[in-house]
Amino acid sequence: MAEVGNELQRHAAEEHQAQTDGFHLVIDALKLNGIENIYGLPGIPVTDLARLAQANGMRVISFRHEQNAGNAAAIAGFISQKPGVCLTVSAPGFLNGLTALAHATTNCFPMILISGSSEREIVDLQQGDYEEMDQLAIARPHAKAAFRVLHAEDIGVGIARAIRAAVSGRPGGVYLDLPAKLLGQSLEAAKGKKSLIKVVDPAPRQLPAPDSVDRAVALLKNAKRPLILLGKGAAYARADADIRALVEKTGIPYLPMSMAKGLLPDTHPQSASAARSYVLAEADVVMLVGARLNWLLSHGKGKTWGGPKQFIQIDISPTEMDSNVAIAAPVVGDIGSCVSAILGKVGNDFAKPPAEWLNAVYERKDKNLAKMGELLNKEVSPMNFHTGLRVLKDVIKANPDISFVNEGANTLDYARAVIDMYEPRKRLDVGTWGVMGVGMGYAVAAAVETNKPVLALCGDSAFGFSGMEVETICRYNLPVCIVIFNNNGIYKGVDVNPTGGKDPAVTTFVPGARYDKMMEAFGGVGANVTTPAELEAAVNEALRSGRPTLVNAVIDPSAGTESGRLTNLNPQSSAKK
Repeated sequence: MAEVGNELQRHAAEEHQAQTDGFHLVIDALKLNGIENIYGLPGIPVTDLARLAQANGMRVISFRHEQNAGNAAAIAGFISQKPGVCLTVSAPGFLNGLTALAHATTNCFPMILISGSSEREIVDLQQGDYEEMDQLAIARPHAKAAFRVLHAEDIGVGIARAIRAAVSGRPGGVYLDLPAKLLGQSLEAAKGKKSLIKVVDPAPRQLPAPDSVDRAVALLKNAKRPLILLGKGAAYARADADIRALVEKTGIPYLPMSMAKGLLPDTHPQSASAARSYVLAEADVVMLVGARLNWLLSHGKGKTWGGPKQFIQIDISPTEMDSNVAIAAPVVGDIGSCVSAILGKVGNDFAKPPAEWLNAVYERKDKNLAKMGELLNKEVSPMNFHTGLRVLKDVIKANPDISFVNEGANTLDYARAVIDMYEPRKRLDVGTWGVMGVGMGYAVAAAVETNKPVLALCGDSAFGFSGMEVETICRYNLPVCIVIFNNNGIYKGVDVNPTGGKDPAVTTFVPGARYDKMMEAFGGVGANVTTPAELEAAVNEALRSGRPTLVNAVIDPSAGTESGRLTNLNPQSSAKK
């Protein structure tokens, strides 16, 4: 009898070993496609999915809020060219991640938001399930694509479709809905393995039409005042060598958008960043490489752009052309293929731009750099934005391979103009959508994806959106140094309640707040600094040690302007002018 019992136990074990389930199929499908990291927050119904992912060798970074996990996944996609994965619970957790999904879609970052959800039959009849919500319907308007998987044997297809949608063509955010019942479904392991799909060539090259390349090159050759404008799409494309070769071979001045900084070093002689207003207004032919004529570029019209001009636009999406102004030479295809094709047509006989144009650009550039130098070198007490940025500018110059995360209003705007970048995909900021609160999620992902130190510069207002993630940074012992420019408020900390009442002004915070104590509370290093020398010492020590650090940099409460450089978008402020 004992032998029979043992045989039955062995048979049962063999049967058990021959089974798999939805949990493991999700994990196996992600790993099969080279996805190693998950950013998320465990809870019903995905707690065991997170546990099993970690047990099966994936790195699972567990956050304190889903929006920050989603922002981490979004920027991980930008850094790696693979979809960053965010895992959330149902309904409220899903909604928390939705802002990050929309942010990824708007910014063209490849990301997959995976959320557990209630069962379809209950949702459809609105019977009041736990966290009941039709998440797929809500996600669709904010994502490049959205899918739901109902059967375990379709998990491989669902994840393959999500990956391909996220990275092909113009990248974006994808939503993948996994009802709770799906994860517990079981099927034969062999059948499950066969159902998985390794995505082949998820972002295939899209070659431009030869006549579109000829048209673009002809425009460049005939231009009297040409300009190349580089967007973050150019940085994402990783066509770094060809982009640099095109700029240098043509001799055309170039202007990088903020997240394209470092494609060529900002100190490159052809950089026109310090003459931005001048070149945008005066250029007669502008070649856009992975940049869109949206609000960041005044939609390609108005005073910013001066007189009439002709645009060449390199973009993978044909519908982007003519979205704001006429595009004289659309070049549709992936950026690497398009730049390579244009470079191949730019022969050794390509005439450099007229000396009159180059001299005018560089004279204006030198004049503006001299003015900026005066601002940066002023010794003021208490510190202002420029005083602090002078220190961080030198830190980045000495450590060009670290990632620099930047968010805020004035803190963002001034840093874009002051801090030079030397390597591509190292400057990470709010990008196209202008979302506040990306800082800590970005910082975590940058540390995880690059395995290098991160310097995160935030305004005190911006830090408040995601500040609790300092605990996450400490828990995972990430080499992140956070610097907060603390002026006691939104824009500035000196506003008063116009009624004279006891409540503070709506834009002010607790004066003298010590954000550094938050980091110390979780075992990290905190520093409170009031001078440039103290700021320099604290940041350099953080980078040297690799320990999680938060530097509370006290700056003049009166420093700053409302909405940074976007005051014109505030109706009341505009009406006062």
